[in-house]
Amino acid sequence: MLRTAVLVSGGGTNLQAIIDGVERGTITNTEITTVISNNKNAYALERARNHGIEALCISPREYPDREQFHRALLNALEERDIDLVVLAGYLVVIPELMIRRYRNRIINIHPSLIPSFCGTGYYGLKVHEGVLERGVKVTGATVHFVDEGTDTGPILLQKAVAVEPGDTPEVLQRRVMEQAEWILLPEAIHLIANGKVQVVDGKAVIEQ
Repeated sequence: MLRTAVLVSGGGTNLQAIIDGVERGTITNTEITTVISNNKNAYALERARNHGIEALCISPREYPDREQFHRALLNALEERDIDLVVLAGYLVVIPELMIRRYRNRIINIHPSLIPSFCGTGYYGLKVHEGVLERGVKVTGATVHFVDEGTDTGPILLQKAVAVEPGDTPEVLQRRVMEQAEWILLPEAIHLIANGKVQVVDGKAVIEQ
């Protein structure tokens, strides 16, 4: 059983997709052990409690410096014997000590087709604003492993989504969630939980 921690900052729609997948059985061999947010008012914490999942707030505001905050976050994961860390709209930079401890065991969902519209400054609606400003015809989402860079880790899954005439950033964001993010993240967890993923020479390889 893959003991999974989901890290969130906001509403938790991707978290809900994971919860639904576990409850429906489309994600197997997986237990959502805990949900952690840096924001005590995140609705994602309420979603977790509604399904009997431990919900924690570990906020940098509660610690005198970032080092102690990072240590508290890492301790929480280690105390719960976490196998996989899932970043589902977590708007805090992951510290290097945590990346080293969980090498190739932290995944993130990004709302574009990496390497487009990713890296520093591209998060949330800013990604979709960039897509519309550039006038691209196809966007999507990417699940990748987390390394020391920003959106630079091995790519696990991607799914394309059409950009439609008249899209606003909000409309496009919703379509990317519905048609890509809520599908890819549960699929990625299921693959990892069933031993179907390896990272070889810096690339994620999926067994057929």
